[in-house]
Amino acid sequence: MMLGLLGSAILGGGVAVGGYKLLEPAPVAPQAVSADPQVRYTSEMRSSAYAVPEGLNFVAAAAAVTPAVVHVMTEYAAPAVDQRQAQMDPFLRQFFGDQLEQFHGQQGHQGRPRSGGQGSGSGVIIAANGYIVTNNHVIDKASKIEVVLDDKRKFEAELVGADPNTDLAVLKVKADNLPFVKYGNSDDVRVGQWVLAVGNPFNLNSTVTAGIISAKGRNIDILRRKDNMGIESFIQTDAVVNPGNSGGALVNLSGDLIGINSAIASHTGSFEGYAFAIPSSLASKVVDDLLKYKVVQRALLGVQIQEVDAKLASEKKLATLNGVYVQGFSGSSAAEAAGLKAGDIITKINGTNVSTSSQLQEQVARFRPGDKIKVNFLRGTAANEVTAVLRNATGTTSVVREVPASATVKYEGATLSPVPAREQNKLGLEGGAQISGIRGSNFRETGIADGFIITRIDKNQVNNPADVKKYLDEAREKSGALVEGVYPDGRKAYYPIGQE
Repeated sequence: MMLGLLGSAILGGGVAVGGYKLLEPAPVAPQAVSADPQVRYTSEMRSSAYAVPEGLNFVAAAAAVTPAVVHVMTEYAAPAVDQRQAQMDPFLRQFFGDQLEQFHGQQGHQGRPRSGGQGSGSGVIIAANGYIVTNNHVIDKASKIEVVLDDKRKFEAELVGADPNTDLAVLKVKADNLPFVKYGNSDDVRVGQWVLAVGNPFNLNSTVTAGIISAKGRNIDILRRKDNMGIESFIQTDAVVNPGNSGGALVNLSGDLIGINSAIASHTGSFEGYAFAIPSSLASKVVDDLLKYKVVQRALLGVQIQEVDAKLASEKKLATLNGVYVQGFSGSSAAEAAGLKAGDIITKINGTNVSTSSQLQEQVARFRPGDKIKVNFLRGTAANEVTAVLRNATGTTSVVREVPASATVKYEGATLSPVPAREQNKLGLEGGAQISGIRGSNFRETGIADGFIITRIDKNQVNNPADVKKYLDEAREKSGALVEGVYPDGRKAYYPIGQE
């Protein structure tokens, strides 16, 4: 009986074990446990290598462009003030009354820092022998400019030329065999295309951000100029751009330069989703002019224009909403000479559609005085095409030189000369007339010294040497004039002339 009971027990145990094995889950590989038993990890890591789809490779473009984007560092010296000249003489106050404050007044009216300081931005090397393009506002009025390369080499830079109308400037450093970026054609850029922005935001050197082209031909009314010659036809992107990115590169995925980052739309001063770049098709022409002529050759069609919208189309009974409406013409207009009339609608420039004023200005700005362009326009419902010969601001087709000899004026025994563009940029001027030959002239008793740049006579701004002659001749009929200006070292002064 005992043997029977033992056999039954063994049989029952075997059945139990066999049943458990049948129901047992599949074996699981053991996991290592960290010091914290609640945290588990595996020593087998999945590869993070990613096969980039063809045509979408940020790595290659970033590697190609980053070495050619530099950090631009600027210094601004506090303007030296001749206290003897700056002191307001009681006689002058009596002579000119409260207007004296308007003439001399604030030391910083030209935008120059009152107490000096430093600034920074970015730049793009466009030639192996040291030519760099950046924004004009990055180096505007700087007393010293330095650039730091991606490899940390530092060079002092010379300002070759600047153009406030497009917010571009060209620098030169003494170096060779530098990495550089090649121009791409911004006309080929399409909305939705991937782009990279490379620069030095907040002094974070060689920062690369990615985004897409959000729009083209944007006018954000940032280049306000007294002469209304500012050109805004920006590429808009959502690539992150912040202070310090100005002057940096906007490139496509081939690493080609398609724009120079210039501005952001922001309520805070930092990136809020919208950034704007000067298209390379315009930048390359401006840079070429600055290198060849030291001044931009601005071609003008000579039209007063208005964008076509539903309201204008209804008022004028226009046949289209696309194009730019011709309101009138400036003197010596190239468009009028070609046969256009007020009321025409310009639709294309050299085969490129233009629907906004900024698009038209950008297309024309790519050319020089004397160049011929095809202008397509509608007159009523009839489509027309003419060839216009572009002119400069004086109404001729001549190349404009930095300091044309014809602009120098002899007056009262002294010589009045135009102020070189680089000197204007350094001092924050727009125009002016530099005087020399004081000793042998009728100005010798006024206290003015050679090199003085006249910027204002009474309430009148001086744009060129001819203005000095005009305004001083007018002052002869009065009891005198107050001449205001600045010396090349930044000293501001004013002088009464023609007073007894």
